[in-house]
Amino acid sequence: MTPTPPPASLQLWRRLRGSDRYAECLRVLLGLGGVALYCLAQNRFADAIPALLGVIACALAETEDHWRSRLGTLLVTLACFAIAASSVQVLMPHPVLFAVGLPLATFALVMLGAVSHRYATIAGSTLLLSVYTMIGSEAVTHSGTLREPALLLAGAAWYGVLSLLWSALSPQQAVRHALARTFEALAGYLDGKAALFAPLPGVDREALQLDLARRNEKVVQALNETRLILIDRIGPRRPRGPTAERLKLYFAAQDIHERISSSHHPYDALAEAFFHSDVLFRCEHMLRRHAALCRQRAETLRLRMPPQAADDARAALDDVRDAVAFLHAQAAPPPSHLLRSLDALLRNMEAIQSLLEREKPSAGPRLGDESALQDPGPATVGEAWERIRIQFTPGSFRFRHALRLALALLAGYGVLRVVHPQNGYWILLTTLLVCQPSYGATRRRLLQRMAGTLAGLVAGWAALRLLPFGPAQVPLLIVAGVVFFAARQRRYTLATAAITLFVVLCFNQVGNGYEVMWPRLLDTFIGVGIAALAIHFVLPDWQGRRLGLVLADTVRCEARYLAGILEQYAHGRRDDLPYRIARRDAHNADANLSGVLSNMLREPGRHRQGSETLLRFLGAAHGLLGHLSALGANRQTLADGPARETALRTGAQVVSSLERLADELAAEGEPAASDAPAGAESGEACGDEATRLVLSQLSLILAQRDRLAALARELRTA
Repeated sequence: MTPTPPPASLQLWRRLRGSDRYAECLRVLLGLGGVALYCLAQNRFADAIPALLGVIACALAETEDHWRSRLGTLLVTLACFAIAASSVQVLMPHPVLFAVGLPLATFALVMLGAVSHRYATIAGSTLLLSVYTMIGSEAVTHSGTLREPALLLAGAAWYGVLSLLWSALSPQQAVRHALARTFEALAGYLDGKAALFAPLPGVDREALQLDLARRNEKVVQALNETRLILIDRIGPRRPRGPTAERLKLYFAAQDIHERISSSHHPYDALAEAFFHSDVLFRCEHMLRRHAALCRQRAETLRLRMPPQAADDARAALDDVRDAVAFLHAQAAPPPSHLLRSLDALLRNMEAIQSLLEREKPSAGPRLGDESALQDPGPATVGEAWERIRIQFTPGSFRFRHALRLALALLAGYGVLRVVHPQNGYWILLTTLLVCQPSYGATRRRLLQRMAGTLAGLVAGWAALRLLPFGPAQVPLLIVAGVVFFAARQRRYTLATAAITLFVVLCFNQVGNGYEVMWPRLLDTFIGVGIAALAIHFVLPDWQGRRLGLVLADTVRCEARYLAGILEQYAHGRRDDLPYRIARRDAHNADANLSGVLSNMLREPGRHRQGSETLLRFLGAAHGLLGHLSALGANRQTLADGPARETALRTGAQVVSSLERLADELAAEGEPAASDAPAGAESGEACGDEATRLVLSQLSLILAQRDRLAALARELRTA
């Protein structure tokens, strides 16, 4: 009998509870609601404004750590908050001292983010809380100088306690959600990969390859986030229990990523050779079934439900086997190198199917180097300082952003002293939030901020007109705060509207809701203008200026990845830490190139010269990474003999050729074509199947390398 599906309301509840934003939004609801209820009960809602802002600042500083790490992070966060809020409160009556301290503190906090992602989050939230302290001082005036910082810290500490309790009670939730995001990203990549197999006329596979590179950027980001969360959970200890199972699943996701990234033969050539066969249609269908299995795995991780049977995927895999076997059995079969590519593709699909249909990975890497994860955090205070020190150069992306933001906030402070010195700190908040490290991100945030502020003010005006003054507005105020956190990562315009409504309702509780509305709109436009001028004229980071180094880093990381792969063909397959680092670095470099080009396309026209050639370069670089992944997915020890020596010697020559290209790109020289290594074209002559695979892939890698060199030469003349 077919099981009865659960009621729609139960399904909705499960999906809501399994959402990434559910836990954070529930904590924010409890944090804001607790503060509001307490202050209403005490009939002191004026005290609620700084406390509510403290809750929001602490929630923005939150990281997905284990409760032990989160406790340390919370203490550091509260210490930074206390210093920042107290300093602001003491310096605000002294404009000259405030004007000196504001840019210095801004520069120091942005540079602190060079230590690690955790410290970057804390530093950003500390800056935000500093501005919240200024804004909170507009609403209420306390007799005690440090009363407002104390209320801000009380709100932050209250939310911190909720966060600690949640982390202790649900230690695996962050890991499950991170893995779910990883499998969803893998599903998107598989869908993009499947489109390349459609044997249809007129398919623009170059555009599809470019789309695949952008999808790979999301996979790499998801894998990196999952790795950081697992490192925090495992630490120096041996993984055990649920954490060990999640670690195995992470390694399975890495294996799947390498296999689905594989490219055994140019897709145009496959489509032309098998145009009248159904084998590529069956491959496309199989990849889409694997994408569905990845989404199903993501759902089971979120909802903590057992996976469903994969009968349709098994049937699709049988269809691919039958189609490949039919081609082998033909009286006049296709060329052997094409059949070998199909055989390798089939082996990859079988391995992916095996990894996806298991409820739990049957085995993970052995203890020791194969189960180790590289901790990106500093091991000592000296290492942390060294990370900051090396950023003190005008060529540093972080240094330029720190100096730009510091000067922008100083300019904002000067403007507010002229426009309205008592109530102009929204200018600083807007400048802080809009001024992003890149022009593209700043431009996008600028438009979203203006639209969101206008929508929030309209909603605030309607709320003040429709709802009676006092406690009746508090539920809407809390809901607005929750909506801000629910939307801030994906729908920033809505998030801005929600936080604007939140501020209007907060100030209305102390009797001046209407008074802040139009000044807020003016302040937003001023802050946006300052951010726009800063990103244009203060050490602008036009992506084209560092493009040579980014291109060189991409090729150099791919060369290191190839060197790591060849070592395993020489000495045997093992998923040790050096190999996984080389593989991750290659994918990170590919994702970084994709991100740089995306930002470059948002820049003014004069800074986008050669963008079409660069996009082709990205597609070619990702194609090269696909051939490397094909070698990585099929790692095995080559049999002793002359063929083995030929393959390894050829591989070493290809590595050197890639490294020379990277050096030429970094020096902005004229990239030369490679000297074809002896043996790169001799795959057909080797009797050993593994050696033929290695030599054929090296030949394809070399062809992609020469294409990259040709595109680089084209860029020089653009």
